[in-house]
Amino acid sequence: MGKILPILIVLIGLGAGVGGGIFLRPVPTTATEACQDDGHGSCEAEVAADTAHGEESEPDPNNVYYVKLSKQFVVPVVKDNNVSSMVVMTLSIETTPVVGDVVFAREPKLRDALLSVMFLHANSGGFDGQFTSGEAMNDLRGSLLEAARQVIGDDVYNVLITDILRQDV
Repeated sequence: MGKILPILIVLIGLGAGVGGGIFLRPVPTTATEACQDDGHGSCEAEVAADTAHGEESEPDPNNVYYVKLSKQFVVPVVKDNNVSSMVVMTLSIETTPVVGDVVFAREPKLRDALLSVMFLHANSGGFDGQFTSGEAMNDLRGSLLEAARQVIGDDVYNVLITDILRQDV
C-alpha cells in the first residue's frame, strides 16, 4: 500500500493536468482554424465571406515601410500626486512607402494622439508592476494603432514599440 499511494497520486495529478489542459485550451482565433469543413466546400466559402467583410490581412512584406518617430516619448507615472517613475518609449510606424511622407508631415498631431493614449495608459495603471507582459503590451499597441489610424488613416498597419524603459524616481 505504501508504494501504490504515490503512484495513484501521480496518476490522478497527471489526469487532472491533461483534463485541465484540454478544458482550458484556447479557442481558435482565425476563420480557417474555427471552420470545420464538411467536405462540400462550405468552409472555404465561409473564410472568403469573412475576408470580404473587412477582416484585416497582413500587409505585403515587399510594400511595408517603417517610419521611426524622431523623438522619444516621455510619460510620467503619478502615484499619490507625486511622479513615481518615468516611462521612455521609442515608436515606429509600419505603413506603406507612399504614406511614410504623410507620417512625417503629420508628426506633431500624431505625437499628440499617441501621447494621449500613453497618458491614459499610465493613469489607468498600465505602467505599474509587470508592465511589459504580453497582454499589457498588446493593449497598449492596439490603442496606439487606433490613435495612429485616426491621424494618418487606414494605411497604418502597426505601431511598433522599439524601446521602452521605466525609471523609478
